[in-house]
Amino acid sequence: MTVYVDDMRARLGKMILCHMIADTDAELHAMAARIGVARRHHQGPPQHDSHYDIALSKRALAVKAGAVELTRRELVEMLIERRKTGRMTAPGGALRSEVA
Repeated sequence: MTVYVDDMRARLGKMILCHMIADTDAELHAMAARIGVARRHHQGPPQHDSHYDIALSKRALAVKAGAVELTRRELVEMLIERRKTGRMTAPGGALRSEVA
């Protein structure tokens, strides 16, 4: 099971945000709690486009806690594959886990 953060840089006021996704929603929410991101900031329907937009300071904490860094393109490809097949693939196409 893996949590991922991308290299997107989107400005929201004074903050710069990126995306955080995971193989499972449980793992995603656990990482969010670990790095201090409130659950109310969760976006997307469960198991498809489920993600958090997080500040770069939280991204650094996520990486320190074991999140895998990837490009925005890799993240989008992973989400497209999950929508099509119900399965998360790692960057490059290796199967990660089955989504229930």
